[in-house]
Amino acid sequence: MVRLYIADDHALFREGLVRIFDLEDDIEVVGQATDGEQAIQHVIEIQPDVVLMDINMPKVTGVEATKKIKKLLPDVKIIILSIHDDESYIFETIRAGASGYLLKDVEGRVLVDAINHVANGGSFIHPRVTSKVLKEFTRLSEEAEHMQVHSQSDEGANQQVWDEMLTSREQEILTLMARGMSNRDVSEELFISEKTVKNHVSNIFQKMQVRDRTQAVIEAIKNGWVKL
Repeated sequence: MVRLYIADDHALFREGLVRIFDLEDDIEVVGQATDGEQAIQHVIEIQPDVVLMDINMPKVTGVEATKKIKKLLPDVKIIILSIHDDESYIFETIRAGASGYLLKDVEGRVLVDAINHVANGGSFIHPRVTSKVLKEFTRLSEEAEHMQVHSQSDEGANQQVWDEMLTSREQEILTLMARGMSNRDVSEELFISEKTVKNHVSNIFQKMQVRDRTQAVIEAIKNGWVKL
């Protein structure tokens, strides 16, 4: 059962979401907020598994609320709801610690799948903007590769940092994470338990000083450690 919290300042939109989730046996709506400040307070008290967070809310924006919640409760997963399909908004929410980004016209089944996927440790980007995100990831990767071509010493230094920071198993897991695999997917790919994967992922976050898998992947791509 996924314990879900909804934060959106439009009552009709919230009611529509609740009706969708009432039809799902494995999702329970445990609370609602009308602004970012209220969302932060409630999430700290309730500690849901997943938060659906509107990006534009009174008092505290969805991005700022996400930052504060992830700082206090790093295990709580947050999916941003937005009307914006520009990649700058997407990367802003990812940097804030969100595990997902969905446009508000998302279909009900896609929304449910996204919640379950994120609850299981995955990341989810709205299908309509996925290509934009991948293009930006590719640009960052090519930029890092271009810098490496013009500086062999930097390339050696980057590889040395990569090798010293993470074990070979952690590098392998991070590479699979960059392909969008959940903890369960990784465990099946490497023939190890999901618990072992979670332990490795926690170590990766700590060593890279990031809050979640999305930030870890972005940092790895920026440094040229992982290529899409």
